Amino acid sequence: MSAKSSKSTPDKRRKYDDAFKAEALRLASESRSTQAAAQQVGISPKLLYRWQQAQLVAEVGSVEVARDPEVRQLRAQLKRAEQELDILKKPWPSSASHPGEYLSLHRATADPSARAPALCCA
Repeated sequence: MSAKSSKSTPDKRRKYDDAFKAEALRLASESRSTQAAAQQVGISPKLLYRWQQAQLVAEVGSVEVARDPEVRQLRAQLKRAEQELDILKKPWPSSASHPGEYLSLHRATADPSARAPALCCA
């Protein structure tokens, strides 16, 4: 048997640049499903999981801390709290755009004769 040299066979593994990895990781962090995010960008979910693990190790500084269940739970709670905060920061369409509009509409449609009779005597 003869061994083929590596120069004659092309490398079948795809190489992804840092911008693509960053976008894939951003989509995965915003999505509820890493598999759905991987499918959306056209890569294997296993590859995206490896990128997430590498990013986590880079942020934390060690593999042991990154795999600690308590750290993972706290990170999930922090992510959830940040998402809730982002939702609460968004303006409410009825209150910010037209303050007092509800009251003026309510007053205009209210029938004065339909009011409840006074309970006490004047």
